[in-house]
Amino acid sequence: MPRRFPLPNAFLLVMLLVSPTLPSAEISQEEIARYSKLAEELLRDGVNRKTVAGAGHVPAYAIFLAHQFQRAGFPDEDIHLLPHGETASLVVRYRGDGSSKLQSILLSSHMDVVGADPRDWERHPFELQEDDNFYYGRGVLDNKFDVSLLTTLFVWLKAEGFVPTRDLIIAFTGDEESYQETVQHLTSEFRDLIDAEYALVVDGGGGALDDNGEAFQYQIGFAEKTYATFNMTARNRGGHSSMPRPDNAIFDLAAAIQRLEMHTFPVETNEITLTYFARTAPFLNNEVGEAMARFAADPTDEAAIKTLRSKPEYVGTLSTTCIPTMLEAGHAENALPRSATATVNCRIFPGHSVEAIKQELQVIAGNPDLEWSVVGTPVSSDASPFNPELMEAVSASLDRIYPGVPVIPKMISGTTDGAYFRAAGIPSYSLTGIFLNPADSYAHGLNERVRKASIPESLIFWRSMINLLAGPRE
Repeated sequence: MPRRFPLPNAFLLVMLLVSPTLPSAEISQEEIARYSKLAEELLRDGVNRKTVAGAGHVPAYAIFLAHQFQRAGFPDEDIHLLPHGETASLVVRYRGDGSSKLQSILLSSHMDVVGADPRDWERHPFELQEDDNFYYGRGVLDNKFDVSLLTTLFVWLKAEGFVPTRDLIIAFTGDEESYQETVQHLTSEFRDLIDAEYALVVDGGGGALDDNGEAFQYQIGFAEKTYATFNMTARNRGGHSSMPRPDNAIFDLAAAIQRLEMHTFPVETNEITLTYFARTAPFLNNEVGEAMARFAADPTDEAAIKTLRSKPEYVGTLSTTCIPTMLEAGHAENALPRSATATVNCRIFPGHSVEAIKQELQVIAGNPDLEWSVVGTPVSSDASPFNPELMEAVSASLDRIYPGVPVIPKMISGTTDGAYFRAAGIPSYSLTGIFLNPADSYAHGLNERVRKASIPESLIFWRSMINLLAGPRE
């Protein structure tokens, strides 16, 4: 029986398209071409920087970006470079005239990327490369593209003398792909620099294209699963490898991993996930779409659940997931291991605490002698409330690039910095100007790529968004 956690009925309003009633300025093709070139230059510089955890390259990238804002005319007192360990954050405030009497809007992306081994890629991951249709490289989707777009957007707005009616704030964090300490640093130590009515986390969400290049939906992340990582360790007295014994730390760990492999967490639903499946189903003319429709109508439909669970892209929307991602064992090739550790990464469905899932994993592993520890400081956060102003602006801005595309709420299976903004009391929404075919989504994987058309499309989208959310009213 699926577990269900109710959320405010306002999420159901997202099922309806919102009429674009806000004003928006005209955008010339000349401007789009000029600033598309700048965005590409910034993307090239960003991808060429190996800003992976432990490399120490994020601060230099942040300094480079800070110089772009300085050259554009932003005063030094509004540009804040905030070192944190081997990484850093960058916060830039675009001051408005306050005429709207509204609080600031925070726009956030991250400067770091996951690692990539050039030997595994068809193209070098830390060199921006391209063909007729795509850019390739680590970060072209996650998240150097949106860092470059937001930087270009502020440069463009400043160059044309745009004065927002409320402050706009950019926050580029430096370790979203690892421990997310920089966003915690911002929310705890520099709340005054980032405090806002809400945050637009430009990382996740976005549009989907079918095989014919037609847009069929646009997703906004209203909620996220809790990201939690555990270390599961087996210990042993060890000994000489020439005298093996049945009790062995690696054997104990392997047995526990096998039990985890065989376990499936129960299906759960909330209004966001049910709305997502109901609104997505009509656009998938296949067995998956049929399964979505049946599941949205009856979350106990076992056949529908089986079909959806066979697709990795939908597994995380159905339940908590926990999977081993790293192993470490032994200290010498000719010695019995004294310890063996598996890193288990979980994405926890809203409504469960980290401690509760750890206890459940301990039971599943079936070995009370195993040691369990939590890695880092996981954070849980409630879903962000329905935001009519944002939804109107998104709908109107999408009409400029893909008219009539339906806007769909989503619970993100991964984790963004938005979880920490929400936990700190800043409602957060994940969205981007990128549209792509789901088959082209290689973020965190090999040969990451993004459509070249995404640069001008994103510029049009975000320029419209800013005008609607922080421009003068007609």
